[in-house]
Amino acid sequence: MSELGDERGRSPRMSRVQTPVIPVVADLIRRHPGTISLGQGVVYYGPPPEAEAAMREGLLAPDIHKYKPVTGMPALVDAWAAKLRHENGLETGKRSRLVVTAGGNLAFYNAILAVADEGDEVILPLPYYFNHEMAIVMAHARPVLAPTGPDYHLLPDRLRALVTPKTRAIVTVSPNNPTGAVYREEELRAVNELCREKGLFHIHDEAYEYFAWDGMKVVSPGGFEGAEDHTISLYSLSKAYGFASWRIGFMTMPADLLEPVRKIQDTLLICAPAVSQLAALGALRAGRAYCEARSQMIAGNRSLLRQKLRRLEGKLEFNEPEGAFYVMVRLPGTRSSMACVERLVEQAGVAVIPGSAFGLEKECALRVAYGALETREAGEAFDRLVNGLERLLGEN
Repeated sequence: MSELGDERGRSPRMSRVQTPVIPVVADLIRRHPGTISLGQGVVYYGPPPEAEAAMREGLLAPDIHKYKPVTGMPALVDAWAAKLRHENGLETGKRSRLVVTAGGNLAFYNAILAVADEGDEVILPLPYYFNHEMAIVMAHARPVLAPTGPDYHLLPDRLRALVTPKTRAIVTVSPNNPTGAVYREEELRAVNELCREKGLFHIHDEAYEYFAWDGMKVVSPGGFEGAEDHTISLYSLSKAYGFASWRIGFMTMPADLLEPVRKIQDTLLICAPAVSQLAALGALRAGRAYCEARSQMIAGNRSLLRQKLRRLEGKLEFNEPEGAFYVMVRLPGTRSSMACVERLVEQAGVAVIPGSAFGLEKECALRVAYGALETREAGEAFDRLVNGLERLLGEN
């Protein structure tokens, strides 16, 4: 393949981007009817009724079909700014600016395009969220993979050792996709201070901020004193508010990044869909209580899954899920994680996501998502998973 592309003119850059794993596993599920999915990270419930009511009311406005401001409808910007002030201790205004995006993935891509040029480096703790790694590669930057501890928590000294003159940012995700780890305040403070010291951006993804278990505290580094000038915070309604297909997210950033982000977002989509922004306004009126009431079933799924997996204690390893709705299961040996996913679908009728999609190439790891099912179906899925894993372990 030449630098100008292959014989059909395709970009060689895109050949270096991994294939999105969720559609791959979805195709596998479709070929095996009856499979229960513990793959895609969504919740079992939809948006609050206030979302639909606000959307219906807003549709009556005569200009609803016209373009809206690139940075978001003012009412929604103000509502999210108030939420950040009240819940996250994060002030937006003169030094930190807020933009409404079409989901958290776009917020991340906006951030990468705004801060990194070709050949620049972005540090990603392992395992990473696959769309983050894909966005960095698409931007012609280079992901630098950082090891984490045995419980998938950050190792600030190892992050520091990876900083080079080409480093532009360090990415953290907490509560974490794919591991379910919730980073402690001291970990995030160490990363944020490292970024301040080295002149880097700290890009922090809080899409799962309402999903933390057993009293774990979710910390927003954008609210640390002095963090405004180097911290980019990313949020999403997709998870907590059941808004996955509505595509509403938010990003806060240092004020001097607003103009680059406006250019990027205006080019990629102009503005987040107006009808979705109206629905988001309604959802925020329902507030955090709506999400937390429904997260109790997900917390119950977590407890049930832990109980079922303990049947295989000593045969495999899994981390304690502290937040989000994921568990990483590790099987002994070096078998292909994708091959294990295929066997679980074919033999046990249950789907998970291979750890290789998250950068875990040297071990057999599987991400199990437990938020999308109500209790009865979740119990059946967990039984299938454990039975399938037991069979796989017996074949080793």
